[in-house]
Amino acid sequence: MNISDLSRNAYLLCGSLSKKGYMRWFHSFSATQPETGEHRVFFIEYLIMNPSLGGSKPILGQLPSNRKKGIRPSYLMMKVGAFPGDGGTPAIQLHQFYPLTELKVALNPFVLQFGENFYSEQYIFGCVNVSHKDARRKINMTDEGCMEWDLKIRKSIACHTGHLADVFRSAANALETFWHGEGIKAQYQGTITLDGITYEVTPKESYGYADKHWGSSFPSPWLQLSSSHLTSERTGRELKHSAFAVDGCHSRFLWFRLKQKLLLQLTYEGEDFEFNFSPFSRQCKWNVKRTNKRLIWQIVAQNKDALIKVTLSSSLWEMMGLHYEDPTGQQPDEVLAGGNGCGKILLYRRIRSNVEDTISSVHTNQSRKELIDTLYLDNVLSIYGNGDGN
Repeated sequence: MNISDLSRNAYLLCGSLSKKGYMRWFHSFSATQPETGEHRVFFIEYLIMNPSLGGSKPILGQLPSNRKKGIRPSYLMMKVGAFPGDGGTPAIQLHQFYPLTELKVALNPFVLQFGENFYSEQYIFGCVNVSHKDARRKINMTDEGCMEWDLKIRKSIACHTGHLADVFRSAANALETFWHGEGIKAQYQGTITLDGITYEVTPKESYGYADKHWGSSFPSPWLQLSSSHLTSERTGRELKHSAFAVDGCHSRFLWFRLKQKLLLQLTYEGEDFEFNFSPFSRQCKWNVKRTNKRLIWQIVAQNKDALIKVTLSSSLWEMMGLHYEDPTGQQPDEVLAGGNGCGKILLYRRIRSNVEDTISSVHTNQSRKELIDTLYLDNVLSIYGNGDGN
């Protein structure tokens, strides 16, 4: 639900996750180059990998000697860049690594800092500069370039997953990956400079997103969708207090991995529609289709109060491959990401006339439904990898 929880967005790696776990604070937003009018979607990620294993130097799992000895990675990393832009502007992905000894953390309020890079709930700034020499080393998984950012953030809609990511389940590793969407709708303001070209970021047109993932492994399959740029067919107007977000996760029972589930929230002009399903539930069906030109997501989800039908797509030429290594040092299969997807949502409200109808509909999944609105989504952030999501 739309509940802010800054404690959940803070530093949480403890116990076994400190030796085999990661945290990543992810930001994405749109920006405009004032002289040319070029629009680009940028991303900025602060990542901590296996903090208890670290020391005075970054430990990269991709280093051949480390892979041979089974040494796990341990470092702080800035991952920044831009998705493919207007007119075929190429994507860029920059990685800079830091030792754990550079980490500075404060709580209440939560502040994170290493190198020139600073993170708080309302403000982020930093700089990543990757030389040609560092970019040539395959273990760094990076392009060459320089990016600087100085941004204020206002997170206006959150997605709180409740007991699914509480302290107990996190300590027990009940999920492989935990998610908290503190800013599924976020307004960014400031500047970002990529290879000497400065872009302006304005709250109204940033269509921003901010979340956090942590756990013992990356999602597999990786299925993540979000947009705060929604337009109503009913009124013809852009919705100011609305956002949509989907995240997929796997839970465990003892040592057994259960079927993937979806965590889904649509906030429609301040009203929350939440669809968080157990791996045994039949209340949600989804499919991911890849053609020669596009990725297409189709989702049908329902609960006792509402039903939604979602169709989203992203052009493959507007997506890029994200490079990671997991806490064991292995690289995930192809992970595609983009920030210019589009689609629509049909939102229905269930209508029941009496208690008997309510009881019957719970068992049969049948009830009258009323179309509330058809929503058109732009600037959709999409991340997909390692399977078809079924």
